[in-house]
Amino acid sequence: MKALSTTLRFLSGASNHRPALFELRSSTWFITATVCTAVFTDIFLYAMIVPVFPFSLPQRVGVDEDDVQHWLSVLLSVYGAALLVMAPIFGWLSDRIELRRTPLLAGIVVLGGATVMLCLANNLPLLIVGRILQGASAGVVWVTGLALLADTVGKKYAGQAMGFVGIAYAAAALLAPLLGGIVYERAGYYAVFAMAFGMIALDIVLRLLLIEKKAAKKWLGEDDVQMEPQTLADDPEQAQADKQITAAFAPSEPSNSAAIDVPLTQTSSKIEKKLPPMLILLKSRRMQATFASCAIAALILTAFDTTLPLFVEETFHWSSLGAGLIFLAPLLPSFFQPLYGRAVDKYGARWPAGLGLLICVPPFVCLRLVTQNSLAQKVLLCALLAIIGFGVALTLAATMAEFTYIAAEKERRQPGSMGRGGAYAQSYSLFNVSWAFGSLVGAYWAGGVRLAAGFGAMGWSLALLCGVFCVPTLMFVGGSVFALKRRKDEGGVGSGVGVVRNAR
Repeated sequence: MKALSTTLRFLSGASNHRPALFELRSSTWFITATVCTAVFTDIFLYAMIVPVFPFSLPQRVGVDEDDVQHWLSVLLSVYGAALLVMAPIFGWLSDRIELRRTPLLAGIVVLGGATVMLCLANNLPLLIVGRILQGASAGVVWVTGLALLADTVGKKYAGQAMGFVGIAYAAAALLAPLLGGIVYERAGYYAVFAMAFGMIALDIVLRLLLIEKKAAKKWLGEDDVQMEPQTLADDPEQAQADKQITAAFAPSEPSNSAAIDVPLTQTSSKIEKKLPPMLILLKSRRMQATFASCAIAALILTAFDTTLPLFVEETFHWSSLGAGLIFLAPLLPSFFQPLYGRAVDKYGARWPAGLGLLICVPPFVCLRLVTQNSLAQKVLLCALLAIIGFGVALTLAATMAEFTYIAAEKERRQPGSMGRGGAYAQSYSLFNVSWAFGSLVGAYWAGGVRLAAGFGAMGWSLALLCGVFCVPTLMFVGGSVFALKRRKDEGGVGSGVGVVRNAR
């Protein structure tokens, strides 16, 4: 027991000696991999039971077949509701504690408990509580984890860094329903949760091993540690290894965000100084448009989670395996998110976010054409879902990076307004609130419209939503077009994305 305690202290850095594998565990690529694994685990556990619930609710819980759609919507929406409530709290706390690793560890403990509850539940109240705890755990991952990643790579490479997070999300959202459907069909309910516990075990190990750049100062001299604006450089011994991940993030040409000659406001209004950083961010039209765009993307994905498994079961008579396989189509485009993020870092978030929503409009309208059980109709459905998936991935890549851009630029224009530790976590708590709001609305929206008017009507409603909201997205994401026009009329210095990105 004493040897185990000593080993744990050495690994965690509780002793005065450098932790084991210090250079590896504090490197940029390891931190990135750990955050991506945390995201993968969260989404995997959320999505693996999407194709299982339509079949397990009647069998294990005794839900009537006619009520399955309703309770499926409830179980998906309570996850979003918990995320909606907890994300601002975690954002506020995360920007005020010394290290972000602590809430990450607490989050995985909560996630483990939630998974045990879902595994053993044979009644609706226990299932609902388990999903609420899952949502609370997700708040930790998506707020603290993304803020940690922003600390590590800085504003300059935020787009591509979030692109890697997008790959983790897409991989989990793709594999979880697929594996959940296959394992449930072949090995049963408990085998599905065996996969979940394996993912949790791996995630725990990585979170325990992680050493933040801020924590690295304990074993490095101050000259060896730099921040940009909250980013620490690695130990010189690890510099060569970190160049690989930096090269992956770096655009082929200098980012336009670095070439800004707009005068900076050094002081904020007395009223704004009294506001919490989260509200300072949210009162910006740029943040409001980004918030709305992200919420629409989340609403679309949750709408598919709620309706697709039941739709393909009823229309094509597919089993849980088919219900999992159908998610291949909308999620495959997400594996190219680092490329989208690279474009966002170079050109700004406005056009990718707006065009992403606009691209979704025609295929949503055409969903009403899928009505029969034929090969042609199945191919048509997959093609439409793939186009929608591309549009959503483009919007998400832009908006996720934009949350970093906004927080960093606000601090740059008004130093100190975001608090001592900056506001990356609080900015990403707004990302989570927007995601949770979209998920909460999407579950009821899609399920309710489908029950009342059919799958085609649901597509029409989502097409209208995307078409309407692409307008404010193009006007304000990346900065107000009116501010850009005013600067040009006044003969202001700078043009293009540099000015737009910094316009409020």
